[in-house]
Amino acid sequence: MVGELRYREFRVPLGPGLHAYPDELIRQRVGQDGRPEYQIRWLILRRGDDGEGGSSQVDCKAEHILLWMSNDEIYANCHKMLGEDGQVIGPSQEIAGEAGALDKSVLGEMETDVKSLIQRALRQLEECVGTIPPAPLLHTVHVLSAYASIEPLTGVFKDPRVLDLLMHMLSSPDYQIRWSAGRMIQALASHDAGTRTQILLSLSQQEAIEKHLDFDSRCALLALFAQATLSEHPMSFEGIQLPQVPGRLLFSLVKHYLHVTSLLDQLNDSAAEAGAQNNSAPEELSGERGRLELEFSMAMGTLISELVQAMRWDWASSRLGPSARSSCSIFQPQLADVGPKLPPAHAQPSLRRSRRFRPRSEFASGNTYALYVRDTLQPGMRVRMLDDYEEISAGDEGKFRQSNNGVPPVQVLWESTGRTYWVHWHMLEILGFEEDIEDMVEADEYQGAVARGALGVALPSWRWKPMTELYAVPYVPPEDEDTEESEHLTQAEWWELLFFIKKLDGPDHQEVLQILQENLDGEILDDEILAELAVPMELAQDLLLALPQRLDDSALRDLLNCRVYRKYGPEALAGQPAYPFLLEAQAQPQESADAARVEVANSCDVPLPLAKERLSQFPDTPLRCLVEGYGPAGKIFLDLEQALSSEGTQESEAKPLLLQLRQQPQLFLALMRSLNTPAANRALHLAVLRILMRLVGFPEALLLPWHEAMDACMACLRSPDTDREVLQELIFFLHRLASVSRDYAVVLNQLGARDAISKALEKHLGKLELAQELRDMVFKCEKHAHLYRKLTTNILGGCIQMVLGQIEDHRRTHQPINIPFFDVFLRHLCQGSSVEVKEDKCWEKVEVSSNPHRASKLTDRNPKTYWESNGSTGSHYITLHMHQGALIRQLTLLVAGEDSSYMPARVVVFGGDSTSSLNTELNSVNVMPSASRVVLLENLNRFWPIIQIRIKRCQQGGIDTRIRGLEVLGPKPTFWPVFREQLCRHTRLFYMVRAQAWSQDIAEDRRSLLHLSSRLNGALRQEQNFADRFLPDNEAAQALGKTCWEALVSPLVQNITSPDEDGISPLGWLLDQYLECREAAHNPQSRAAAFSSRVRRLTHLLVHVEPCEAPPPVVATPRPKGRNRSHDWSSLATRGLPSSIMRNLTRCWRAVVEEQVSSFLTSHWWDDDFVPRYCEHFSNLQKSSSELFGPRAAFLLALQNGCAGALLRLPFSKAAHVSEQFARHIDQRIQGSRIGGARGMEMLAQLQRCLETVLVFSGLEIATTFEHYYQHYLADRLLNVGSGWLEGAVLEQIGLCFPNRLPQQMLRSLNTSEELQRQFHVYQLQRLDQELLKLEDTEKKIQVGHAASGEEHDPENEGEAEEGGATAPAATEELGEEEENEDLYYEGAMPDVSVLVLSPHCWPTASICRTLNPRTCLPSYLRGTLNRYSNFYNKSQSYPVMEQGPHRRLQWTWLGRAELQFGDQTLHVSTVQMWLLLYLNDLKMVSVESLQALSGLSPDMLNQAIGPLTSSRGPLDLHEPKDVPGGVLKIRDSSEELRPRRGNVWLIPPQTYLRAEDEEGHNLEKRRNLLNCLIVRILKAHGDEGLHIDQLVCLVLEAWQKGPCPPQDLVSSLGWGSACNSTDVLSCVLHLLGKGTVRRHDDRPQMLSYAVPVTVMEPHTESLNPGSSGPNPPLTFHTLQIRSRGVPYASCTSTQSFSTFR
Repeated sequence: MVGELRYREFRVPLGPGLHAYPDELIRQRVGQDGRPEYQIRWLILRRGDDGEGGSSQVDCKAEHILLWMSNDEIYANCHKMLGEDGQVIGPSQEIAGEAGALDKSVLGEMETDVKSLIQRALRQLEECVGTIPPAPLLHTVHVLSAYASIEPLTGVFKDPRVLDLLMHMLSSPDYQIRWSAGRMIQALASHDAGTRTQILLSLSQQEAIEKHLDFDSRCALLALFAQATLSEHPMSFEGIQLPQVPGRLLFSLVKHYLHVTSLLDQLNDSAAEAGAQNNSAPEELSGERGRLELEFSMAMGTLISELVQAMRWDWASSRLGPSARSSCSIFQPQLADVGPKLPPAHAQPSLRRSRRFRPRSEFASGNTYALYVRDTLQPGMRVRMLDDYEEISAGDEGKFRQSNNGVPPVQVLWESTGRTYWVHWHMLEILGFEEDIEDMVEADEYQGAVARGALGVALPSWRWKPMTELYAVPYVPPEDEDTEESEHLTQAEWWELLFFIKKLDGPDHQEVLQILQENLDGEILDDEILAELAVPMELAQDLLLALPQRLDDSALRDLLNCRVYRKYGPEALAGQPAYPFLLEAQAQPQESADAARVEVANSCDVPLPLAKERLSQFPDTPLRCLVEGYGPAGKIFLDLEQALSSEGTQESEAKPLLLQLRQQPQLFLALMRSLNTPAANRALHLAVLRILMRLVGFPEALLLPWHEAMDACMACLRSPDTDREVLQELIFFLHRLASVSRDYAVVLNQLGARDAISKALEKHLGKLELAQELRDMVFKCEKHAHLYRKLTTNILGGCIQMVLGQIEDHRRTHQPINIPFFDVFLRHLCQGSSVEVKEDKCWEKVEVSSNPHRASKLTDRNPKTYWESNGSTGSHYITLHMHQGALIRQLTLLVAGEDSSYMPARVVVFGGDSTSSLNTELNSVNVMPSASRVVLLENLNRFWPIIQIRIKRCQQGGIDTRIRGLEVLGPKPTFWPVFREQLCRHTRLFYMVRAQAWSQDIAEDRRSLLHLSSRLNGALRQEQNFADRFLPDNEAAQALGKTCWEALVSPLVQNITSPDEDGISPLGWLLDQYLECREAAHNPQSRAAAFSSRVRRLTHLLVHVEPCEAPPPVVATPRPKGRNRSHDWSSLATRGLPSSIMRNLTRCWRAVVEEQVSSFLTSHWWDDDFVPRYCEHFSNLQKSSSELFGPRAAFLLALQNGCAGALLRLPFSKAAHVSEQFARHIDQRIQGSRIGGARGMEMLAQLQRCLETVLVFSGLEIATTFEHYYQHYLADRLLNVGSGWLEGAVLEQIGLCFPNRLPQQMLRSLNTSEELQRQFHVYQLQRLDQELLKLEDTEKKIQVGHAASGEEHDPENEGEAEEGGATAPAATEELGEEEENEDLYYEGAMPDVSVLVLSPHCWPTASICRTLNPRTCLPSYLRGTLNRYSNFYNKSQSYPVMEQGPHRRLQWTWLGRAELQFGDQTLHVSTVQMWLLLYLNDLKMVSVESLQALSGLSPDMLNQAIGPLTSSRGPLDLHEPKDVPGGVLKIRDSSEELRPRRGNVWLIPPQTYLRAEDEEGHNLEKRRNLLNCLIVRILKAHGDEGLHIDQLVCLVLEAWQKGPCPPQDLVSSLGWGSACNSTDVLSCVLHLLGKGTVRRHDDRPQMLSYAVPVTVMEPHTESLNPGSSGPNPPLTFHTLQIRSRGVPYASCTSTQSFSTFR
């Protein structure tokens, strides 16, 4: 139970519900930079979901992490640990109660007593050697134990004589003395962990202590060590099957572990003393520390080597092989099909097929193919696996050995595992003999190279990166190495080689040193020089050639598996193993056992001559199968049998054989594992047991690895087919082995021998000698078995903690890790991260529906036995109770077709949490009658505690069923999940602490942000290099990279993007500076260029890891400037990465852009060239975004959102002005593009840049006003110039910026008008045909003469009409048939008249209000065309040909354009100008006043039309007599003109642009104000419940139409702008949401309610004219009354009022 936390407020999240809290200072040292470092203990606690600062702790496990921290890191993360002087507060020194009660004089007397008692005990112990210990000795030891329990006297017991006394007592043959020694040790160790460790270390380092300790004494010391390390490394390996390690090996591991921890403490203490003793010589301190580092590395390498052997990892080293992970970024997630395509050095072709043998696809069934393989396959042929089966994966290749009648029947030596494994016939594909395959492989390789075009083409280097990713992963490519260093071994490689040199003894050691001296000019080599030696590669290769002959078997195996040998050894140089006998050693025991298992079964299948030839090589002995399996080395089995057969075996004959077995333990293991063969090999079993029985009698035999093959003895003991005589001999052997060494009784207890012996006794009715004694002996070792398991766990956990500590030192000091076998240890810890190891039994128990006594037949691996049910149809089931957390990879049912109606036909699998909740159907399978293996489940991704298999139907309608077997495969627990958790915890804590310290520096000085790129790059490069050097596969590397990125980069980004009290974040400030100096950075030699480069490197580094998910956005809260002393990591506990990084960075970039654009708008919104400058500013921001963050859509979206935010901050009048400027700019560029040429192309480019900028308006309130002005200018362009492709292209690009889609509707109405014009043309032709028929009947000829004068105009007119509900003028309705047909027979050139029908719904209403009277203003031949069109349109409205709708009439307007012929010129004029010129055909001059009276046009519109006609290009002159108001117009005399009178002349009046400050702009603002008031009023009336947004829109529109809004006194001022639609309402809703007046409900965002009483309209206190001086005119307020009658939004009061201002 953890005590009260002293620094509860400082916590670092390590995972879901897991936090680290700083606890206390452990020690202090001087770091590499000369500054003090402090080792802080961090407690790891699990908190409840509601544990935000609460005092209750959930699952308070005593876990901790020791972390070295600098002063700045402590200040930034847990500043309360610093005292007033800035130094870290150490642990409180509390005096124990006993010490406070003892006086100094009394304490001195007690120390004297202790010394005299020690001398007396030593003397009494020497006197009683070989006799029973006298009572005075026991009393003396008892008194010493009492004194040892007093803590102030602990120093007296550190006397070396105490250790001698304890050694003598522990090695005493008397049990009572040994027991008294244990009590004294426990009393001494009861004070603190330091004293306990010191005692253990002192005792364990005594010479030959193992020879003097018996089983009980050793267990006493081991128990003390287990107690000492339990709280230090509380690591759980639950579910992982640890090997059985005997006490002798455990004690050796404890010795090495204590030695390593002692050296580690000395290293830390030496650093602390170096800081305290500043007067010491630096060379002496450096030499002493270098000696300690070398000694620690050698001791750590020894510990790892022994631990690897104890865990039996060394046998799997060659099978695992060296790590071959591709060097790619560990921080970027690797996709399954994306990654660096590196050409393998020795890769085999992906497809290898035989030309002689048929594949499985050519057979109709699996049974037929299995028979083909069985009849064709010969020993020595190579085969390939087609399916995954237990430990063998699909695609593995091997060599066929033999087959038998067992299940599975085929034995293959697999290359992937290095040993044999039994599989089924149908799983194999025959490749043929080696010669055929090699020839074929070469052909395949050549064809593959030709197909890929690889011959003669160099593959691109993996370091090549696209130009857009120039800064993406700067930490992946290795740094440039020094040429001199590349020719020498690194220090880590040399120390690994030096480790084996130090393993040599006597002459061998001197010989190797002589080789070193000869190559180093005869320099005298001592330990200090050896540590710092620079060894050339050639010398290293010579040493690696000389070492193998001088090393023993264990050290040689370590050498062959180490990294320096794989890199520089003869195997790496020659490309083939130099010592294959050792690399294949682990396969030999299994192969020999397999051979022995099938020898008897296959004796009848071997041809007689071959059998005789084999038996002639060896005498007739049961061991011949083992001898044959090992060739010449197997002769030792015969020698053993011969030497140990006689009763009087000479020790001189057996010792050489024992020495050979110790040197080659695989032979001894093969001998023991031969017991795990079929029971038919009775003679072999008896012979082996007799040899083992005799071996146990030799003391040297106890050094053999009996524990590694003890599982074979247990298999023989458990087998129901074991012969009784064999079983009796086995019990004799095990009893003698356990009697000689009780360690093996402990091993038997761990293997479950007690239950196995009990079952054997029950089977044989208790008639087994020594069986009960053996069972009792094993039972008494239950406590010791528990101790051994705990010790194994503690040692392994302690080693893992030390490895993690070395990784942390590597991170902090940037010094290389020079520990031998460090990569080997990590490779075994990471085993299982990429290679899935499967086990058969991942279930706890199996239950069946009936006949439970036969349920064991389901799992006995015998296809001849079966479980048969008994019950009704559909009631049969098999229930599996799974182990906790075991995910099923494959669940297979074994059936047989010979069972006929008992064979299942339909099987359904259910899953549930208990037997009462099996409701989830996982799969249903229909079983074919020819099936033998039915796969029910594969690759489940969820754990189901209960799996039930229900047989719903049997073949041929059978009732009961038979199941031949059940196979359940699941992932075997490995060390990888445990190590991953510890590695990620340490990594997360280290980098989170560092991130907080760096963030503190940035908060104090923003300029330090410029150094963040190099800091991050250094940390990431270090982790990348560590992963490339030590981590074996991508999953382990990715786990490290992901944790590092989450712990380091995410908090940093969170802190540098969080705004301070001024609302500016450090990164935002940096980006602002980047944008300001962007122009100056074009000079590569300027300081601005260097500054910009650092900023770009930082931003590219932060965003190069793409987000995987997008959690909900988190709003940044302002944090104070300076040192932030109360940080909270809780916001990072559940934040996903790297999505949170991208979210924070985009939010920061958006804020920067918003501030930049807002500043620009404030300064330049009134400029004449505002739009071009804004587009240039926007383009610069886009370029900056691409430079900083690359082509990532998230930052482009943030750029647009930032611009939108700046526009939303504008007042309405400024926003209206800005929108009008954009609409005007687009209009000017569209009209300018009609010029053509270079100028036209430039206009198009400017238009495109403007359109990209305008896209930001989409979804904003400014889009409504922009649409209003764009609609006006579009109408003028379409009517004066006509429609073109450019108009449609512009609308297609910025169509989202028009909420009402009015411009699109305008273009659509033009298309409808064109269709009407085509129909009208057909209509005219039909009318003409009718008149011609009449003329032919009457044979009347009509001649129409028209003498045209030289100055007469030939009009070609386009008239405009408006759809409306009003009736046509009366004069138009009264036109008769003659007037309608007046121009039907016109003899002159008939003008082409086109009519545009415009809808007032989408066209600007102010322009359409100008009506035209055709009777008074148009000539007769034009009036007839218009009249006919009116009749046509009226008739079309009466028939269902056109679209249905209300009956519409036409109202003619002055809008439109015309082309007039004037001499050689073609005049392009408006309709008003056309009428004016045609009117002058009959008159020489006309006054402007009369024209105005005749047309009814306004003076402004008429003067606008006259202006171009009277210009230098026009045909008219304007004379202004004094007596004629407005002047007189007449046709200009052609003789006075100097210009040529030919070509096209454009006289259409120029575009007139609106002003947002005019009355129309004020009307728009009034309408918005009224809508805002209505929305607020309605939401207030509905209270907190609010309204659905659709309902709110309907109520507002209804109130606008039916209520007193708009008031009658404002209709005139609003004009046609008083119309309102749903888009206007939604725009106002968005505005009020942005202001905070209206809020959305969190749970229902579609519901709106009134938020706070904020004034709806913002007062405009600044002048709209920047040039004007003085204050604005006072605001005028209008109070309106809204009566409740008939108004749907009104409340119960009679009248209510609200105020608006203009």
